[in-house]
Amino acid sequence: MELRTIATYSKVLRPVLPPEAFEPAWSRVLWLPFHAALITAIAWALAAGHVPAPLWPVASLVIGCCLAGVVFLGHETMHGGVVRGKWAIKIVGFFSLLPFTLSPTLWTGWHNRVHHNHCAQPGKDPDMYPTLLEYETQKAARIMADYFGLGRRRLLSIASLLFGFTGQSQQMLWKAREKGILSPGLHRRALLEFALGVAFWATVAVLVGFVPFLFIYLLPLVVANTIVMMFIMTNHNLSPLTPVNDPLVNSLSVTLPRPLEWLTLNFGYHTEHHLFPAMSTRHGKAVRSALLEHFPAYYQSMPLATALSRLYATARVYKDDVTLIDPNTGETWPTLQPRA
Repeated sequence: MELRTIATYSKVLRPVLPPEAFEPAWSRVLWLPFHAALITAIAWALAAGHVPAPLWPVASLVIGCCLAGVVFLGHETMHGGVVRGKWAIKIVGFFSLLPFTLSPTLWTGWHNRVHHNHCAQPGKDPDMYPTLLEYETQKAARIMADYFGLGRRRLLSIASLLFGFTGQSQQMLWKAREKGILSPGLHRRALLEFALGVAFWATVAVLVGFVPFLFIYLLPLVVANTIVMMFIMTNHNLSPLTPVNDPLVNSLSVTLPRPLEWLTLNFGYHTEHHLFPAMSTRHGKAVRSALLEHFPAYYQSMPLATALSRLYATARVYKDDVTLIDPNTGETWPTLQPRA
């Protein structure tokens, strides 16, 4: 299997993409006040007792979808795909990542720098599951694979969807300095940004009371976790480990009905995103068309539901670069690979 660098793909693809694809998608900022207004209106209606009790779970579902939508905006913003300028990115990014009290400083180090530069490289990419050697020698790796990974047809593993992004964000926050993701100074800044997020939600809890807060934030957070994690896990965790950062091999794009792709800001165009991180995923279809024209045998995509089903049926430990294994039974599965 031939591996190519991002620069190799970019040399072919950039000239055939429209110039506007490399400009920030300014209008996407409007998603932030839209979601904020909808969340605020529903939260006020719940706290004021204007929503019948049987509809409170429905209200939580809507708020959860809004929280996930805001996080998708934050992801794109922090890459520079929506606004430009250091402070504009930080401000929009802070409020967009607020649903998970996720520090923009942490996200820049963890996701933008480490994950994107070392995608699917064992021991370097913080978003990949362990190798068999790591599983056998590291207690943390065993816990992550056995209890916090969707797979092996274990019903309990679905908890990784319900709480996974919150758990991973917290793990990264408290381990960022130890893992070399953030310097001591940047780590202190990340802790301060996290504390500001906690203070915001604590204030909301005091203002509305515990029961409304349960439906305004805690249950919606589970919904948001589930939506975000469905994408995060399918984007890479069925794919091989690669010594060369080749997005057409180590990343998977997932598809949804067009209205849902619009609501999730085309986040499923993930191979495309790894090729051009600073590009708004608004242009994901244009990149996909270019990939299908120039690299049709390497481009990998499938419906989100299909990818989730494969995750649930397989294990989250790498026996080797292209084989997944359940260490408890010895059963193995091949990772996804290009047709070429």
